[in-house]
Parts: sequence; structure tokens; C-alpha cells
Amino acid sequence: MTQTEPTLAAPMAPSRIDFAAMLAQQAERDAQVAALRPANKERLFDGLAAAGITHVTVVFDGYGDSGQIESISAWAGETTVDFPRTQIPYAALTWDDPEVEMRQLSLEDVVEQLAYDFLSDTHGGWENNDGAWGEFCFDAAARCIHLEFNERFTSSELYTHEF
Repeated sequence: MTQTEPTLAAPMAPSRIDFAAMLAQQAERDAQVAALRPANKERLFDGLAAAGITHVTVVFDGYGDSGQIESISAWAGETTVDFPRTQIPYAALTWDDPEVEMRQLSLEDVVEQLAYDFLSDTHGGWENNDGAWGEFCFDAAARCIHLEFNERFTSSELYTHEF
């Protein structure tokens, strides 16, 4: 009589990870980040107005698992202008620290950070597969941010025929 080895791997031990606790921690962190955003926007709009910038446009594009901001343009009415070298406080959380970190960022860097944050919040994974493209408008006079988002997707339709 010969002994044969099992062909199936032994079952995995039950997970010891408390997924409910992990989700609760993430929800708490998301709430902290959301609570920081209004003050960051206010400081940004104050800085843009002080610099005479009426609005900022941000063009983004992504697909195939990578995406980026293509351009950031500042405007004074109908004229493009350079961003000033002004820096403003920006409150942020890092991934590994629950304490708020105050950073000094340029106006352009704050615009870029907020654009990426809003893309992540509203269309997480926007850069994956067929991806997406669009444009933000940071309207300093109205103190609001508008997003036009275009999602790409591949479609197929099945037709069957019997003759």
C-alpha cells in the first residue's frame, strides 16, 4: 500500500483582521479630511482674489491605470496670468498620522491638490481602464469649484440571429 500526498492545499485559517474596525477607521479619517476642506478652500479663494485671479482651469486626463493633470491655468478675466509666488497654509492628513499637518503651499499647488482630492472623492479610479478626462474651474468670484467629468468606457452589443 502506498501513501499519496493530498492534492489540495490545507484551508486557510480564518482571518484575524477586524474589517468592521478598519472600515470605521477609514470613515473617521474621511470625515476628518472632509472637515479640513472648507477652510482650505477659503484660504485658496482668499489668495486667488488677493492676487487678482478671477478663475483657474485645471485640465486632467487618464487611462490605462495612470492619470495626471495636464495643465493648470490662472486667469484675470479673459487674460491668462502667472501664479504669484504666494504661499498659503494648507491643512492635510498624511496616510500614517491622525494629526493635522499644516503645510505652506503655493496657490498653484493647492489648486492641484484639491483637484486630485475631488477627483478621488467623486470618481475614484478615474484613471483606470479606459479612464476619463475633464476640466475643473475654480471660480474665485463665486468661491466655488465646478467639475466637468467625461468617463470613457468600452461597450459591446450582442446580436443573435437564427435563419
